[in-house]
Amino acid sequence: MIEVRGLSKRYGGGQGIHDISLTIAKGAVTSFIGPNGAGKSTLLSLISRLIPMDEGQVQIAGADVSKADSRGLARVISILKQSNQLNVKLKVGELVEFGRFPHSSGRLSAEDHRSVDEAIRYMELEELRGKFIDQLSGGQRQRAFIAMVLAQDTDYILLDEPLNNLDLKHSVQMMKVLRRLTDELGKTIVLVLHDINFAAAYSDSIVALKEGRVIRHGSVDDMMDPVVLKEIYDIDIPVHNVDGRKVCLYFR
Repeated sequence: MIEVRGLSKRYGGGQGIHDISLTIAKGAVTSFIGPNGAGKSTLLSLISRLIPMDEGQVQIAGADVSKADSRGLARVISILKQSNQLNVKLKVGELVEFGRFPHSSGRLSAEDHRSVDEAIRYMELEELRGKFIDQLSGGQRQRAFIAMVLAQDTDYILLDEPLNNLDLKHSVQMMKVLRRLTDELGKTIVLVLHDINFAAAYSDSIVALKEGRVIRHGSVDDMMDPVVLKEIYDIDIPVHNVDGRKVCLYFR
């Protein structure tokens, strides 16, 4: 599991996150939700050690993240940031192979190649494997980066807005893939989502952040409540039951 204790990160103007304590269950899908500027991406980056914390502690599988060896940590946890920039010209297959670097140091074994092939197949990128990343649409590029993360084959996967640039079909496909990774392989997945209905449909638990603090954390049933949603988003959001699932009608 992931244990966050007293975590803080300060930026100018009072932004950042403030004294967050949180337990994220192992072998589950946990979604971070909340308005823009709530601290969702910052919290994800602190958990993965992409940015340094000012105070607090993060433990993953009992190990202190701040003291972990970088390569060892990369075998346990993988992260996809919201914005990914490449300074080199790479094909899709080459990008996905980078996901194996913590395991192979650039010398791919037969097992590494199998992991790459499987990740490409998961994201339906076979026909794009030989294309350069800068030739792809935004959605295709996003799928390629996510395939790289899947190829890394870590027990913990952190994704910052993985549905960015994806159309409806591939958004659903993506969430189904993540659900399968948890249900079939026991992966622990933490992701930032803007769409509360996607979070509700595929998550085991939901963490709501606002103004740099965790204000709610609970099951889908707990969180899909008009009173709770009003506290998070400051608007009235009706919740309806459709085929046994709670759905927000926030577009009314």
